[in-house]
Amino acid sequence: MSTYRLEKLLAPKALALVGASPRPGSLGAAVLRNIRAAEYAGKFGVVNPVHSDIEGHKTFASLDALPFTPDLVVVTAPAAAVPGIIAAAAIKGAAGAVILSAGLGHGANSFAAAALDAAKKGGLRLIGPNCLGLLVPQHRLNASFAAHMPSEGSLALISQSGAIVAAMVDWAARRPVGFSGIVSIGDQLDVDLADCLDYFASDPGTRAILLYLEAIPDARKFMSAARAAARVKPVVVVKAGRMAQGAQAAATHTGALAGADAVYDAAFRRAGLLRVFNLGELFDCAEVLAGGVEPRGRRLAILTNGGGLGILAVDRLVELGGVPADLGDAVRSRLDDALGGWSGANPVDVGGDAGADVYRAALDALLGDADNDAVLVMNVQTAVADPVAIAHAVADTVSEHGGNGSGSLPKPVLAAFVGADAAVSAPFDSAGIPNFPTEDDAIRAFMYGVHHREAMQALMATPPGVMASKVDRPAAERVLDQAMREGRAWLDPLEIAAVFDAYDIPIVPTRMAANVDEAISLSEGFFRKGHPVAMKILSRDIVHKSDVGGVVLGLQDVDAVRLAHSTMMEAVTAKCPDARITGVIIQPMIIRPRARELIAGLADDLTFGPVVAFGRGGTAVEIIDDKALALPPLDMKLADDLVKRTAVARQLAGYRDVPAVKEDAVQMTLLKLSQMAIDLPLIRELDINPLLADEAGVLALDARIAVAVPERLFAGQTRLAIRPFPAVWQRDVVLQDGETVHLRPVVPEDEAAIKHLLDHTDAGDLHSRFLGAIKEFPHPFVARLTQLDYARAMAFAAVAPDSGEIIGVSRLHSDSQYRTAEYAILVRSDRKGQGLGWALMTELIRYAKSEGLIELHGDVLQSNDGMLQMCRALGFQVGSDPEDPAIALVSLDLRTQ
Repeated sequence: MSTYRLEKLLAPKALALVGASPRPGSLGAAVLRNIRAAEYAGKFGVVNPVHSDIEGHKTFASLDALPFTPDLVVVTAPAAAVPGIIAAAAIKGAAGAVILSAGLGHGANSFAAAALDAAKKGGLRLIGPNCLGLLVPQHRLNASFAAHMPSEGSLALISQSGAIVAAMVDWAARRPVGFSGIVSIGDQLDVDLADCLDYFASDPGTRAILLYLEAIPDARKFMSAARAAARVKPVVVVKAGRMAQGAQAAATHTGALAGADAVYDAAFRRAGLLRVFNLGELFDCAEVLAGGVEPRGRRLAILTNGGGLGILAVDRLVELGGVPADLGDAVRSRLDDALGGWSGANPVDVGGDAGADVYRAALDALLGDADNDAVLVMNVQTAVADPVAIAHAVADTVSEHGGNGSGSLPKPVLAAFVGADAAVSAPFDSAGIPNFPTEDDAIRAFMYGVHHREAMQALMATPPGVMASKVDRPAAERVLDQAMREGRAWLDPLEIAAVFDAYDIPIVPTRMAANVDEAISLSEGFFRKGHPVAMKILSRDIVHKSDVGGVVLGLQDVDAVRLAHSTMMEAVTAKCPDARITGVIIQPMIIRPRARELIAGLADDLTFGPVVAFGRGGTAVEIIDDKALALPPLDMKLADDLVKRTAVARQLAGYRDVPAVKEDAVQMTLLKLSQMAIDLPLIRELDINPLLADEAGVLALDARIAVAVPERLFAGQTRLAIRPFPAVWQRDVVLQDGETVHLRPVVPEDEAAIKHLLDHTDAGDLHSRFLGAIKEFPHPFVARLTQLDYARAMAFAAVAPDSGEIIGVSRLHSDSQYRTAEYAILVRSDRKGQGLGWALMTELIRYAKSEGLIELHGDVLQSNDGMLQMCRALGFQVGSDPEDPAIALVSLDLRTQ
């Protein structure tokens, strides 16, 4: 249900507590005490059928007896009473409840199931059960049993663990860090991580979101919410259980590499989340984000009064991927003039006796230097300089330059004053300068900002276009369906070759020989080309062929083939007497001495579905563990990023007398595997090891494919956590003048074409589309129009067949419940009057109905006669915006279409 009614829960105007107790140490007593201590300003009632008064607060015997309707009901009653309380809250008309009570159980006959059923009947939202509660400082709401009430601020915290919430609140109580809201979601009976992400992503009072999670119940919902949130504000995540492996036993090398935590890491990366690994890092990251620190690059200038401390900072910076900033001639000259003596390089060591004036002059010079992206100010206390005065000088200098990370010089400053007390930290806190106890903490904090900015750039990047590859999906499906009908879990080598051929993945030639004569004949063909051959037993009853003598390599002549065939049949028959033997496989032994051995494949994760894996291949693949994972669907940029995250990527370039691997050959293979994951949900695991790669391209030497019926499918009959390109929504339409145009969903690669459309549309038409004057279309603006989450939005492009130009676009974006959607249409000015807008709109309506949406609505300028006429002709209701007479509100009930 996403954000439906969440504003009533997180900003309630009326509140009821059910389960308050006068018993010291009880949950009900603690929550009542917190609500009252926070001085909640709305209507507040306490429900207790036994006590008429609790600590001087009048109680009511039931929710029905309350003289008002609460927006939020806080439940601390015993588990058995919770379903009845939720049913009563629904009758009373409450918007939702937060259930702090534990022990509601799981399953169809549990108290939890009964409570959820009662909530659904009344349209209530539920947070919990088994949670710490809610804390919203700006509304003076502390419906929790946390030990402290945090101050108001710009961080939102969403946690599956109440203990983590308590720890964060305790930490914040000792620092100038405040929260816009804290939600302990507990067992996620209704409201989950994704719902809260959607809410805080659109909350103007939230600058950054912190997540603590242990498991994700709905991967597609989470990925959609996380990707949307990360585009507008930083999202930091800590996940527990990093060492746990997936519940499914892996049967291939690829499956073994795709451990559960590695897949979560790939999901976080794809969504643009910043991952940290412990509470200390989360606290540091929270402090950085609360201060809005986000450097524009990796170049850090370091100002210190201790040379050793500066060296340690540089070592850590380089280790984490940062870059010590170079000092240009101009800044060197300024430092020479301002300082009596200094190190002459970065770190800028001003000496142990440096006081406030020296720090002020040095920092002023570094802040004015365009060759660094941030400045770290460090200090080791000495007997000859006052650290408090130095801290004030640093804070004043930052303020003079426009503030930390804002104003005329958007360059962040961080501080690490070793051994500093509260008096030293106070000036930094007042100036919004993150300060840390050690150089290591400060460097890690700087890199958090770097990684977040790079994640945002990656989310907005436009992937390069690629030539469409030959795909014969029906041919591959026939192979997989046949294996499933026969009850087999593994494809045989011939079937694997057929699937690879359908997706244009080069694989070593694979031929079947029913007897020794056919084996000899096939081998002779390979001998003439200079290749020795490999012989492998062909039996669908034998998976591990080498274990039973079913593999012989390096056969050089006919006599060797004849002997190998005889020996193999005897050995296999003896060890597997019941196996059905079809014959043998003959393959040439490919010798490519300068090829790199890689591994590529697909693994199946219980939470996120298919995962694409890539890394160094060979027999020791798990021991080397040089791998990277990514969630499909991939584009060329994502595939290239997947490759570059491995150590073996450096070997793909040329070195010494070894030529570079053919450009994009590996990336194209990963794209094809991604497409197989989209098209073929029956593939459970796919393993290519080794995948040879050299200047000639790639070649799969050995491969395995396991098949199984998917345990669950998302909408559209796909296992993917990220909804792929909806290829079925492509067709040609004929316009009123007889011209044929191609309608298809928009893809990220359309950015240049959409920019061209906008640039060649009249200002008046743009004003009608965007309801305002827009003169420039920068990359981030256009990227948001082309990089769609098909689980929430759709845009159709009308493509002119002669020029390939996009001449019109229609789009919709759904609400949080995926029930209604807002639409918009733009037709290039010189193509109006041909029925293109009608074609785009009817296609959008057709799509919305197929998705189960119940309403399309939009805002249209009253002066836009053409759009209003079309809306009326299509059955839209047209009304006026009561807040803006220049706007018409149009809506279409899709259930009547």
